[in-house]
Amino acid sequence: MTTGRKKQKLRWSKLYTFSCLRPSADDSVPADQLLGQPGFSRVVFCNEPQLHRSKPHKYPNNYVSTTKYNVVTFLPIALFEQFRRVANLYFLLAAILSLTKLAAFNKVSVIAPLVFVIGISMIKEAIEDWHRFLQDRKVNSRKVNVHVGEGLFVQKSWESLLVGDVVKVLKNEYFPSDLLLLSSSYEDGLCYVETMNLDGETNLKAKRSLESTLGLDEEAAFCKFKATIRCEDPNPSLYTFVGNLEIENGSFPLNPTQLLLRDSKLRNTEYVYGAVIFSGPDTKAIRNSTRSPSKRSRVERKMDYVIYLLFGMMVFISLVTAIGSALFTNSADIKMWYLRLHDGDDDLFNPKSPALSGFLQFVKALLLYGYLIPISLYVSIEVVKVLQAMMINNDIAMYDEATGKAVEARTSNLNEELGQVEMILSDKTGTLTCNQMEFRKCSIEGISFGGEVTEVDLAASRRMNIDVERHRFSLDGTDSTARSIEMFDLSTADGSTEKEGLGFNEGAAKARNSRISNSDKERSIKGFNFRDGRLMEKMWIYRSNVGDMIMFFRVMALCHTGIPVEENDKEKTAYEAESPEEVAFLIAAREFGFKFCKRTQSTMVVQELDPMSGLEVKREYKLLNLLEFNSSRKRMSVIVSNEDGEIFLFCKGADEVIFDRLADGGRTYQQATVMHLSNYAEDGLRTMVFAYRRIGAREYESWSSVFTKAKATVCPERDELLENASEMIEKDLILLGAVAVEDKLQKGVPECIDKLAQAGLKIWLLTGDKKETAVNIGFACSLLRHDMKQLHLSSSKEYTSNQLQVKDVREEILGQLQSFNKLITEENRLQDAPFALVVDGKALELCLGNEMSSQFLSVAMKCDVVICCRVSPKQKALITRRVKQHSGKTILAIGDGANDVGMIQEADIGVGISGMEGMQAVMASDFSLPEFRFLERLLIIHGHWCYRRISKMILYFVYKNVAFGLTLFYYNIFTGFSGQDLYDDWYMVMFNVLLTSLPVLSLGVLEQDVSSDICLKFPPLYKQGQKNICFSWKRIIGWISNGVLASLIVFTLNVCMLSPAPFDKKGNSADIEHIGTITYTCIIWTVNCQIALMLSHFTIISHLLIWGSILFWYIFLYAYASFSPAYSGYVHHIFSEQIGAAPAYWTTTLVVVIASLLPYFIHIVVQRSFFPMDDHIIQEMELSRTDGVDSPMWLREQEKSKQLTQVGYSARVDAKIRHLKEQLQKKRKSFYLSVTNSRQ
Repeated sequence: MTTGRKKQKLRWSKLYTFSCLRPSADDSVPADQLLGQPGFSRVVFCNEPQLHRSKPHKYPNNYVSTTKYNVVTFLPIALFEQFRRVANLYFLLAAILSLTKLAAFNKVSVIAPLVFVIGISMIKEAIEDWHRFLQDRKVNSRKVNVHVGEGLFVQKSWESLLVGDVVKVLKNEYFPSDLLLLSSSYEDGLCYVETMNLDGETNLKAKRSLESTLGLDEEAAFCKFKATIRCEDPNPSLYTFVGNLEIENGSFPLNPTQLLLRDSKLRNTEYVYGAVIFSGPDTKAIRNSTRSPSKRSRVERKMDYVIYLLFGMMVFISLVTAIGSALFTNSADIKMWYLRLHDGDDDLFNPKSPALSGFLQFVKALLLYGYLIPISLYVSIEVVKVLQAMMINNDIAMYDEATGKAVEARTSNLNEELGQVEMILSDKTGTLTCNQMEFRKCSIEGISFGGEVTEVDLAASRRMNIDVERHRFSLDGTDSTARSIEMFDLSTADGSTEKEGLGFNEGAAKARNSRISNSDKERSIKGFNFRDGRLMEKMWIYRSNVGDMIMFFRVMALCHTGIPVEENDKEKTAYEAESPEEVAFLIAAREFGFKFCKRTQSTMVVQELDPMSGLEVKREYKLLNLLEFNSSRKRMSVIVSNEDGEIFLFCKGADEVIFDRLADGGRTYQQATVMHLSNYAEDGLRTMVFAYRRIGAREYESWSSVFTKAKATVCPERDELLENASEMIEKDLILLGAVAVEDKLQKGVPECIDKLAQAGLKIWLLTGDKKETAVNIGFACSLLRHDMKQLHLSSSKEYTSNQLQVKDVREEILGQLQSFNKLITEENRLQDAPFALVVDGKALELCLGNEMSSQFLSVAMKCDVVICCRVSPKQKALITRRVKQHSGKTILAIGDGANDVGMIQEADIGVGISGMEGMQAVMASDFSLPEFRFLERLLIIHGHWCYRRISKMILYFVYKNVAFGLTLFYYNIFTGFSGQDLYDDWYMVMFNVLLTSLPVLSLGVLEQDVSSDICLKFPPLYKQGQKNICFSWKRIIGWISNGVLASLIVFTLNVCMLSPAPFDKKGNSADIEHIGTITYTCIIWTVNCQIALMLSHFTIISHLLIWGSILFWYIFLYAYASFSPAYSGYVHHIFSEQIGAAPAYWTTTLVVVIASLLPYFIHIVVQRSFFPMDDHIIQEMELSRTDGVDSPMWLREQEKSKQLTQVGYSARVDAKIRHLKEQLQKKRKSFYLSVTNSRQ
């Protein structure tokens, strides 16, 4: 490693005026008074990590784990997970009892299936946790430069870091732990940090080291460096930090400005040095996460109750058997003396103690009727879920070619839960957006530029048969935005003629391409997506009022904190700045001919296009002051002087802030600009207003003295003095126009949200960004629309920990909630009006408390959309928990960063976006996606399929085990409650292991009620899962009844057909082995034909498994019966020499199978004929082939699916059509009145 460094000379701290870069002087409690108290006891010895290897200052290393198990805990925890399933617990008891004389079957046939089932499930859990371990190892193995002594830095893995280590982090690297900033590549210790992975904010945060550590400016300086940090204990608060740094006999207070958090990224700074304060599980990022929970789907939890029901049935028939056996034993001692029961050789039939005999028969019956409980159900579901997960992972339609990543099911436990999601809680940055800003539109001199027709407008126009394209731009250059009613030709606009805009995406693309010149198509500039021939290619210099345009572009090129950086492409200068919006502005300014070239401590150089000569000239501006942007000011200003000594103030900021500071003569373009801002906001664009003013030399000198005095003040009122000074100069501004940038959405986000909304899912947006940004994204992704009533829940008062202040704010918010609730109730009574609730962070903090959560959630659940702003990671998790508890709905949370981990783990289903911001969200998730748009296919197709498959599979298992198990009960009644089993032991083993288990795979893995394309065309099919139609108690009881009826038909017909008459040509009657084998054959045929009737989608594999299982029974019977009597027992040659040659065997099988399936067949005929469900209708439409997919019938059914949707692209287009019809009607009426008046 090199020991020297090249210092960056720009001292940023001299440019800034507010408190973001200096220690706060307004702390209510001095740090010295807190340190040493409970919660503030941590001591860190910098550059002496060996002191933290042992007590009393031993702290954990930097290893982080998201696994559920380790080598020690795997066996006990995994066994607990398996035996909390009631069926497994029952079979464990049965396995123990099989070792006694009460065993109804061979002990091997009871113990082996249990070991197999438990073993398979535990292996699956181990494999899934191993994958989590590999992901953890990938993160823990990241490298960072660590000081090892004598000024030498070497690369070590993250996991090896200890508290006290000094590390060197390079540009664009993540911080491995929570660090104290010691110095940076800038002389004054400043660095920029991107915290998007923690709080979702895209703007860079400025951090600055203490002046006492600025001397640590090269690696050699750490040879003798020693310091002690006394600070707060580990906690999850991202925005607070209290501590002192003791160095060289001095003590210096620390605050969050010096703290670099794990998982945030170093930006715009070559490198920083830092000392590890918190490591591994003590870091604030990890403290904001929770341990990986053990999740079970609703279907699986309900399946436990089904098992309880079957267990209740088993206990009941066991009780009947016990009572019957006791009564029979008592009476048989007299009537059937030849049985010699009074000898007392068998406790099961002892007339002297019928109660004991009945109890023992009860225990034996519990073992005998155990086949009512499907032991193979759990392992079959595990296998099926793994295969389902493999199909999800290998779905080529969910592969993203751009990143080379595919969807990954990181756990298969929740496949069916994907089909029951009712609410989606989504992060914004990196989940819905690409973390890229693009310059899209601008308004200069009251004229809008770059106004492309949005897809919403285009889709509405196509459906109304209106030609938008030829009205896009007027020839004289006047503004004609996409929303102006003058864009429509009234002679062709017939509101009654609507055409379905099903191909609007293709149409939009064609319309856009028709307006783009060939040169525009060839050029693709990152951060600049602006198309307007009136400004591009230097055309703006020919406009009438060039002066205002020059000033507009100068504001764009000078009012920022950006730095030009060298790129490989020398012709295109790249930029880095605190916020991505500023980078987009600088790129736009460059494209318009105002290239920002250089920045020094006091100057800014811009290469400007001279409109007079058409040549580019470099101009140098002296930077006098920079008044930075913050959340309270909502504006930024720079004061510069040009080469002629003229002083200008260039200002940009939020519209309401700038408009309040305009001069009376500076409002020329305000009305038009306001309209454009409204249009841009509806398109989901971030907007900012530009203004300027000239400042006289005397005015500036007078103001500068006041400002300098305020800046030099060190007291709690410093910020207020600076704000007052800024107000003195930021006034009498002249409005220039506005700009609009797009926080670029990921591909397909609006379309995905549209489909999800049609499927009945509610979507909440949780973001750390400010309210305005979140609302803009809401419009951009079509969560919001212009006619949706927005309810803004916020506090007008600031509050601290003061109880009185908190009480006042709580009462204010409670009043707002009550008024919102009343408004929603009244509006919904009159009309089904859409509502959106927008909540800021401070209001949300109070709403999530126990006192107000029910009122808040009551209002929120009635709204169509909820947007929560300034949300911390802990709040995201708390919102998820509160919504789950209040609504009882299935919640899916989706995010891409470490700040989303808590939310992802708390939700019923957690989805991580494997984007650019590390792997924390993915490692904590149940499913990972390359992009948000794949959520549509994951839920609407795979979720729908998996839910129906698993539901049908469980119902089928219940059916077949009831049908099989009850034949044993009927036989015991027939034989005087003897406890005798009807079937051979190996028949019993083969029933669940091979003969009926394989067809279940075709049902659980390959079944499709409709194809994937139809699922996407008819998203409301997804609502079947939300309503749990396929696994309702009505269905469960129905299938149990079907099993009871089938078992009764099978046993009764077999006994009635085989008992009275001779079985074969020799006149032999059927014995127990004959009846048992024939009954078993009928059961195998019945349950396998039943699954054939349940399938909607047949494949070669389905046919092979179903009919192959039946064929395998005959092969097994022939082979098993061919063994010597020592192995085959009483069934020796039973098939080849006895039943196989008897016509009664085949006749009985045919009659019994048809009779047992007839009730279900009648049921489905009646249901599909008179009470069809949505999927039945669509199946018939799809299979009949009488209507094409674009026929009126298909389109009509598709429109029905959109009628109740208040959110999404389709709902927004419908709202736009209603709005345009109203405007057209008003226009016609106005036109008619004007013509009538002119004639008069």
